[in-house]
Amino acid sequence: MSRITAALLCGGLVIGVAGQAQAQVKVIQGDTETVTATVEAVEQNTRTVVMRTKDGDLRTVQLGPSAQIANIHVGDAVNATYYENIVIRKKPAGEADVDTLEAGVHRGNTKAGGTVGLQQTVTATITGVDQNVPSISLTGPRGWTYSSKVQDKQALAQVKVGDKVDITWTEAILVAVTPAKK
Repeated sequence: MSRITAALLCGGLVIGVAGQAQAQVKVIQGDTETVTATVEAVEQNTRTVVMRTKDGDLRTVQLGPSAQIANIHVGDAVNATYYENIVIRKKPAGEADVDTLEAGVHRGNTKAGGTVGLQQTVTATITGVDQNVPSISLTGPRGWTYSSKVQDKQALAQVKVGDKVDITWTEAILVAVTPAKK
């Protein structure tokens, strides 16, 4: 299940009014989760790190080519925060469709750690609205389709079949590695 599917399932399609003269916009706050772990093993050849969470669970992570694996050692503390949100905007008639994907990586100021971010925006067309259920169906680029119950009946009443919405979702993970105390 994609992040957009999960976010729409959790929030339903909610298009709130930001102002009558402005496009209708709704922000659906997603999850923010922080995990703290201790490095148990580092395998330089495969670029994998095994970490133990505070709950005692072992997690294996394969690092990308830009990660500073040489600066990560057994006993180091790893703090990772994951963040996501969704913005849904009712598109004005005649505005061009969008289908964008942007990613960025920023190495932090510490010897190991940094931020990875991803933001995607697509235009979806409303293909079905059922006030009785209540539910909505959407189609988008690359054959994407989606149908779901809607929690906000008032928001559903503001859209009709053929309307377009821009859906932007953002994900980021911030990682900090603190060297073990010697």
